[in-house]
Amino acid sequence: MSYTALARKWRPKKFSELIGQEHVRRALVNALDTGRIHHAFLFTGTRGVGKTTIARIFAKCLNCETGVTAEPCGVCAACREIDSGRFVDLIEVDAASRTKVDDTRELLDNVQYTPARGRFKVYLIDEVHMLSTHSFNALLKTLEEPPPHVKFLLATTDPQKLPMTVLSRCLQFNLKRLPAAEIAAHMQRILAAEGIEHDAAGLKLIAQAADGSMRDALSLLDQLIAFGGGKATDGEARAMLGTLARDHVVQIADLLAAGNPAELMRGAQALEQFAPDYAQLLDELAGLLVRVALRQTVSDYEGDEVFALEVIERLARALAPEDVQLYYQTAITGKRDLPLTSDPRTGFEMTLLRMVAFRPAGDAAGRRAIEGAPASKAQGAAGARGATPAATAPAAAPGQTAATPVAGSETAPAQSSTPWAAIVGSLELGGAARQLASHSALLSRQGAVVRLALDPQHQQLRTPAQEEKLAQALSRHFGEPVRLEFHTSAGGDTPALMAQRASQQELAGARRAFESDPGVQGLRERFGATVLPDTVRPVK
Repeated sequence: MSYTALARKWRPKKFSELIGQEHVRRALVNALDTGRIHHAFLFTGTRGVGKTTIARIFAKCLNCETGVTAEPCGVCAACREIDSGRFVDLIEVDAASRTKVDDTRELLDNVQYTPARGRFKVYLIDEVHMLSTHSFNALLKTLEEPPPHVKFLLATTDPQKLPMTVLSRCLQFNLKRLPAAEIAAHMQRILAAEGIEHDAAGLKLIAQAADGSMRDALSLLDQLIAFGGGKATDGEARAMLGTLARDHVVQIADLLAAGNPAELMRGAQALEQFAPDYAQLLDELAGLLVRVALRQTVSDYEGDEVFALEVIERLARALAPEDVQLYYQTAITGKRDLPLTSDPRTGFEMTLLRMVAFRPAGDAAGRRAIEGAPASKAQGAAGARGATPAATAPAAAPGQTAATPVAGSETAPAQSSTPWAAIVGSLELGGAARQLASHSALLSRQGAVVRLALDPQHQQLRTPAQEEKLAQALSRHFGEPVRLEFHTSAGGDTPALMAQRASQQELAGARRAFESDPGVQGLRERFGATVLPDTVRPVK
């Protein structure tokens, strides 16, 4: 009992059955409908996207017994013979095996004769870029001025190798890689018609592995059906392709959200027993992070069949949006760097370490707390980073006085033992929200109301989203909900200004120390050397 491969059995037989390539289909259909049919067509594109299929359908449209039409009948003798490869006036040539000039001359000797059966004699030359230079020269004159009953259909995966003299004589159509979603949908229709058990997640894996080629996808699908004993499921697809179960990718994402490097490394090392493709693993991790980011920013995002919506929602709550963006960028950069590493596993582990090491500045305190450092030490370390020796207490903006606390409320921060710079340093903030806090000066805190002064030149930092992030961070810091009130005022002693002053003082001290160095003074006296102040930097 013979079996026909899915790629052959389900090859499109008319333009309406084509998957994708709408730009090519539209041009050819319009040409056939209007009778403006060029004598030479060149179809380019990667393997398995439909070059030869489109050429055969076009030949069928030209020679259908019902007339030149964009919808061949498919039942006449000409249509059936073209489908089966037996039509005498469709001459298919594999240029890869007939590269010599003698082969081309022998082929062109019969061009002058009228078709034996059909309306047109159609020459379909596949992989035309493989012809030799002499073969192209022999083809040129005929390709430019063929008899009216001859049409040339050329196909190639490498159009750059064709001479410009050939390209200028053809209408060129570049076939695109097919999107994975279109390939998966087509395979789903095929399996439904074949009555084969399948699931959407497995088909999506096959579609992604096909890399835009429908023929490769159907060949892999044939292999999957054989591998799975008549089924095409996600588990069988992963086993056949050698990819990890999706649960392992989710586990890595959960460990990233927990922020514990030790557990993360143990989880990464546990994957070694499955001999995974680490590039594919980073690809899937990046794909999961994309879905998490969509869930965080698009309120009506409903997910897809690859990852369960509850998993995406859990990670969207556990990960900060800034971390999601950082992890995604690190994952795709790490995949790019994998070939440069001595061992893919080492490159994968280093990529994960980068994700937890290079965190936004505001996450340092949170990371220390996760790793087991006492909260007071974490806050003290973060506060020391943001505070300077001069930062004993925040000053009120000029023209304003700190509000007197009401009975029963919290004390005003101006009288608090914790300066505003230390508070900002301990907040779990990053990005624009941290900039907003750093460029603000604390006026007072009365109960749940925190009043801040913001310089007019930094008003662009104040957006509802950033205010909400700052309010939430302060609520966690004070242990109760707070509400922010902003006042426009210039000249406040903000953490950003204090850090700038400290940096300038440190730089000035470094320059003084450098200029007073005996060696530098000796060079000045002996050789007339000059110190370039801008080149002196403090040693960190």
